[in-house]
Amino acid sequence: MEFTRRETLAIGAGAALMTVLPFRVNAAVDDVIAEFTGGAAVADGGVELDAPEIAENGNTVPVSVAAEGATAIMIVASGNPTPGVATFKFGALAGSQSASTRIRLAGTQDVVAIAQLADGSFARASKTVKVTIGGCGG
Repeated sequence: MEFTRRETLAIGAGAALMTVLPFRVNAAVDDVIAEFTGGAAVADGGVELDAPEIAENGNTVPVSVAAEGATAIMIVASGNPTPGVATFKFGALAGSQSASTRIRLAGTQDVVAIAQLADGSFARASKTVKVTIGGCGG
């Protein structure tokens, strides 16, 4: 099999793009988190994130978050084209600082919850969700 010069350049450009693409996705997630936190340090723990380990349908994945004393909680899906999924804000008279929703995931990826606490600090929790096709468990 022989390749023309154009085909060789196209294959090389495609390989270079596939090498750089995962770094851009992670950079987008980091940018979204930095925008929410204002660049502040984020501690692990203090947030309860409930998501299924295996989702048979990536179109409707149930997710719930809770953080005692939170003023806002953001959910980020690291593998989605637009990583910022939802932000929940809680007022001073909120009965509880928890929320649940269904999100869409583009494939197997990490779901991250970042909570802004009343004292101005930030906490995080993450969970990997495997998205299967047709419920094959894979």
